[in-house]
Amino acid sequence: MVTARCMKCRKEVNVKNPTIVTMPNSRKALKGTCPYCGTTVFKFVSKDFKL
Repeated sequence: MVTARCMKCRKEVNVKNPTIVTMPNSRKALKGTCPYCGTTVFKFVSKDFKL
């Protein structure tokens, strides 16, 4: 399971539908949704990170 902080729920949640995105500066990040409120959650990850 992958976790990220939901700013709306104000707690660590398991990310629903996680995907790896690459930022314009070549930094990788994890993007998904909160299973409780449906808000988009976002977390920077290392370049070696695998799902």
